[in-house]
Amino acid sequence: MSKEHRTGVLIVDDSALVRQTLAAILASDPEIEVLGTASDPYVAAEQIQEHVPDVLTLDIEMPRMDGLTFLRKIMSQHPIPVVVCSSLAGEGTQSALQALEYGAVEIIAKPRVGTRQFLEESRILLCQTVKAAACARLQRLNPAPTVQPKLTADAILPAATHAMAETTEKVVVIGASTGGTEALKTLLEALPADSPGIAIVQHMPELFTRAFADRLNGLCQITVKEAETNDTILRGRALIAPGNHHLLLKRSGARYFVEVRDGPLVCRHRPSVDVLFRSAARYAGPNAVGVILTGMGDDGARGMLEMKQAGAATIAQDEASCVVFGMPREAIKLNGVDRIVPLNGIAATMLTYAR
Repeated sequence: MSKEHRTGVLIVDDSALVRQTLAAILASDPEIEVLGTASDPYVAAEQIQEHVPDVLTLDIEMPRMDGLTFLRKIMSQHPIPVVVCSSLAGEGTQSALQALEYGAVEIIAKPRVGTRQFLEESRILLCQTVKAAACARLQRLNPAPTVQPKLTADAILPAATHAMAETTEKVVVIGASTGGTEALKTLLEALPADSPGIAIVQHMPELFTRAFADRLNGLCQITVKEAETNDTILRGRALIAPGNHHLLLKRSGARYFVEVRDGPLVCRHRPSVDVLFRSAARYAGPNAVGVILTGMGDDGARGMLEMKQAGAATIAQDEASCVVFGMPREAIKLNGVDRIVPLNGIAATMLTYAR
């Protein structure tokens, strides 16, 4: 790929080791160019004046000016896609979620020393996140590469020959990625307290999902929690896949429940939307409603097609309301979508199908 088509990235972090690690990981992708690194927002601001990057990776806790303050300045003056690169500390999760409200596109976990598989997965996720951010629609805030493995849901859950349909209770499954945190907030806040039970996959690092679920739980009429194995799908409750784990819908008699499972990256993600959607096709069939929201790539597209083929109703967010239209577009291209709906209309459409 020619230099002019590469995604230019500026790395902002007060740790020299983190800057070096991030730069090495990003530079390994031929579609990404590391334009520079900065030890704090003041150095970053000088570099941005000389060359505006396509994407900024930003630490939250830094000397002289914290990342949240810098983010607000950027998004209110000259919006740039920002990926928050945070450690997995308890306090840091709240600040990172606040950064999403201020306009950051994504949260990623800082790479840690680990096994070769862990480092390779970190590389895949980091590079994919940065390239997704470069495609994001932003709104101004008022006041030699290795081949990337791309497994299908077969790696976690083999394809079923038929879906069971011995109960009429409806269940909703939702998948989202880039821009999905705010989209999910909009969707779930619009739901009444007696809404059908929901299982959700949002691409997000581990530990952040619990803080995200707690945040939504305080805002919505329904209950929202991070999923645990054997949690029952209940009316008025949404379960969010824990970061770094796949989420499967299962059934025992008339009871729907979830299973949290380890496994390889599927469609370059863990949790994977395809894994959740395929399990919904198998265990809920025509009793399921599938919703695919904003996100980069094609995770969820094949799973949504399987859901439709099993008799489920399927909904995709429309392009105009998406931060990144990748995932809905791919599901639509596969003819896996019944209705294409603006974000503010998805709750009503979902409830209509669920009746």
